[in-house]
Amino acid sequence: MKVAFISDVHANFPALAAALTTARRLGATRVFAAGDVAAGGPHPAECVRLLMSQQIPCIRGNLENKLLELAANARALKKAKEKNKTAALAWTVAQLGRAELDWLAALPAELTPALGGAPVLVVHGSPLGDTDYVFASITADGLRAKLADRRPPAALVCGHSHVPFVKSVAGVRVINCGAVGRPVDGDPRGSFALAEFAGGRVAAARIVRFAYPLDNLLADLDRAGLPFFDKDEYRRGVKRKGP
Repeated sequence: MKVAFISDVHANFPALAAALTTARRLGATRVFAAGDVAAGGPHPAECVRLLMSQQIPCIRGNLENKLLELAANARALKKAKEKNKTAALAWTVAQLGRAELDWLAALPAELTPALGGAPVLVVHGSPLGDTDYVFASITADGLRAKLADRRPPAALVCGHSHVPFVKSVAGVRVINCGAVGRPVDGDPRGSFALAEFAGGRVAAARIVRFAYPLDNLLADLDRAGLPFFDKDEYRRGVKRKGP
């Protein structure tokens, strides 16, 4: 079976739509989302609704947790609107209806599907937490530390760093999906991971890069009046600041 893993959509609907279309064109029969889908861009509600409508299993990222904390605290939300650092999160909360917020609140912190008989662990940052990172430099000792007392899965899938890679470490296929909606590795195209599972193992895994209608995204940033985002970061595939 072919499975697509996406992460870090960051409320970029044109990129999410292109990622899902590309994944299915490449033969993916299932899609999993590794968090940070609803904040950091102009289309929070649209992205959540698309994932809901397609019943894509998803986990909470660190930004989902921040959104939910703000949404539950009216006083903090009011203060956030006055601060540039958190104003983007406050704007995002205002775009989400009760159904979208309830969906986000019900998301788990991790997923542990068995795919083609292979045990898979899907997290946002690392098994240690949603703000921890897994980089391509990870070693066998580093992976054991990240897994702590867990039994090693066939595949560890994550995002958060926005830097995609696939690497085999101590018998585990480590897959960082990169970012669908906000790449930072110098390539402005979105990324996701495509893996094949068979016979209880990961038969193959690779990173897929895809183009999306960038002009549509930039126009929507202007229409929404979002000064928090540097449009040149999207054009160049880098990130210097922002939520």
